[in-house]
Amino acid sequence: MSTVATAPMSLASHAARLWALIRPYRGRWLLATAALVVGGLTNLVLPQPVRFAIDDALVHGDLGRLELFAWLAVAGFVLLGGVTVLRHYLMSWLGNRVVSDLRQRAFAHLLRFPPGWFHERRTGELVSRLTDDIGAIQNTVGSELSMALRSSLSAVGGLVMLFVTSPLLSALALVLVPPLSILSVRIGRRLRRQARAMQDELAAANASLEEAVSAIDTVQIFNAEDHELARYRHRIEASFSASNRLALSRGLFVGLVEIAAFGVVTALLYLGAREVLAKELTPGAMTTFLIYTLMVATSLATLAGLWGNLQRAMGASERVFELLDERPPIADPPAPRELPAVPGVASGHVAFSHVDFLYPSRPDVPVLQDVAFTIAPGEVVALVGRSGAGKSTIAALLQRFWDPSGGAITLDGVDLRALRLADLRRGMAAVSQDPVLFSGTLRDNIAYGRPDADDAAVAAAVRDAGLEAFVARLPQGLATLVGERGVKISGGERQRVAIARALLADPSVLILDEATSHLDSDNERLVQAALDRLMHNRTTLVIAHRLATVRNASEILVLDHGRIVERGRHDALIARDGLYAALVRTQALD
Repeated sequence: MSTVATAPMSLASHAARLWALIRPYRGRWLLATAALVVGGLTNLVLPQPVRFAIDDALVHGDLGRLELFAWLAVAGFVLLGGVTVLRHYLMSWLGNRVVSDLRQRAFAHLLRFPPGWFHERRTGELVSRLTDDIGAIQNTVGSELSMALRSSLSAVGGLVMLFVTSPLLSALALVLVPPLSILSVRIGRRLRRQARAMQDELAAANASLEEAVSAIDTVQIFNAEDHELARYRHRIEASFSASNRLALSRGLFVGLVEIAAFGVVTALLYLGAREVLAKELTPGAMTTFLIYTLMVATSLATLAGLWGNLQRAMGASERVFELLDERPPIADPPAPRELPAVPGVASGHVAFSHVDFLYPSRPDVPVLQDVAFTIAPGEVVALVGRSGAGKSTIAALLQRFWDPSGGAITLDGVDLRALRLADLRRGMAAVSQDPVLFSGTLRDNIAYGRPDADDAAVAAAVRDAGLEAFVARLPQGLATLVGERGVKISGGERQRVAIARALLADPSVLILDEATSHLDSDNERLVQAALDRLMHNRTTLVIAHRLATVRNASEILVLDHGRIVERGRHDALIARDGLYAALVRTQALD
C-alpha cells in the first residue's frame, strides 16, 4: 500500500494488536484459558496413576488398587475431553469473531479514503488484504493460539515433572533447549520474510485477476485472453514458488526440531533403563519419566510447527496493519463547523477563491491556476473546455475528494475543510455520464442515498425522473434486479435511475458531468427533461459536452490549461469569438 518501507513489527507488537482485537471478548477468552489450564494440569497429572499402578499395585499384586488407579485415569480422561471441547469451541469462536471484526474494520477504514487514493492502487491487492491476509490470521487467533498455549503449558509443566521424577535425567534433557531456542529465532525471521513475499505475490495475482474480470469486454474484443492468462499465470507461478520456498523452510525447521527432540527421548530412555537396572530408579518412575519426556518432546515439535505458522500470520498481519495505520489524506477537521441555517434563505452558495491545485503524484504539473467564481443558490454554472482543461478536477474539489493546493472553496461562507465530510456531502448529489448502479433492485439503487425513504418518496422520484413507464413494463417493478453496475438495463435507463437517486437525496448543490453525452436523441430528450426537473431551484455545476446543456446556463466558464480564460453567457461568448466560439465551430460542443 504505502510506498514507504516499514520496519517489521515485533512479536510483542503483534501480540498487543491482536489482544486489542480480543479484548472486547475477554470473558470468553478467560473462560477458554481456564479450560486450557484445567486441561493442561489434568494432562500433567494423568501419568501419576500409571506410576502408582506399576510401583504399588503391580509390584504387590493388589488388584483393588489397580482398579482404583484405572478409574482415576478414566475420570481424568473424561475431564480432559470435556475441557478440550470447551476450549476448542471458545477459541475457534474467538478466531472467527476477531477475523470478522477485522474485515469490517478494514473495510470501514477503506471507505474513508477519497477516490484519488484508490486510483493509485490496484483493487485486487486491496481485496487480497481483506480476504487472504486477514484469513491467514484466523487460524492463529483461533485454533493455533489455543494449541500454542496448550503445548507451552505441557512443555513447561512436563519439564517441572521431569525434575520432580529425576533431576539428573532432566538436566541432560535441558541441554537441548538453548540451541533449539536460537534455531527457532533465526529460522523464524527467515520464515516471516518468505511469508510476506508469498502474500505480496498472491496479492499481485489477485490484482491481475480483478483487472481482467472487471474489463472482460475489452479483453475479449481485443482477443487478449491469452495475454491476460499469461499475465495471471506468471503471478500465480511466482506465488507458487514463494509458497514452496516457505513450505521447504518450515519443513526443514520442524524436521530438525523433531529429530532433536525425539533423539533426546531415545537417549533418555537408554539412560533411564540403565538406572532401573542399577536399582536407582523404579519401573513406575521410569515409565512416568518417559511419558513426560514424550509429552515435552511432542509439545516442542508442535510449537515448532506453530512457530512457522505464526511467522506466516505475522507476515500477513503486517500488510493488514499497514492498511489500518495509513491515514486518509482527506478527513474531518478536529473542530468542525456547522453550515449556517438561516430561515427563509436558500442554501447552496458556492465560491472558489483563487484556487490552485496540483496532484500529489505530479507536483510539477499545475492542474488549476487562480480559479475564481461563485454560484448563487439556484444558479447553473457550466464548465467547458478541451479534455484535460480541469473541469472534472473542479467538480472533485467541490465534493472534497481533494483539497486545493492554494486558495479556498466555501459553501454558504464556510471553508469546505472546516466541515464534516458527511455534512458537506449530505447536501450534494452528482449525476455522471456513466452512472454507477449497484447489484440489487431498482428501489435499492434509487434509495441509495436515503435508504429510509418511504414508498411515496421513492414513487415521486421515479415519476420526476421519467421512469414510471419503464418500471410499469417490468414484471417485478422496483424489485427488479439490475445486475452488477446495472448491466441489465440500458444506458438511458441507468441515467434516469441516477437522476431519481439524486432527486430523492434532495440536494442543495448538484453536480452534473454531462449526463446526456452518451445517449441517442430519444433517450437524450427523456433524460434532459428529467434533468430540468432535477436542476430546478438547485445550485448546479455542469461539466458540459453538449451545446444544449450550456445555452441556458447562468454563466459559462471556459477553461484552458487549468485557467478560466472566458466567462459569460452563450450569446456573449459567441459574439466574442474566442475559445468558446471555436469549440462550438469545431463541434467540441455539439
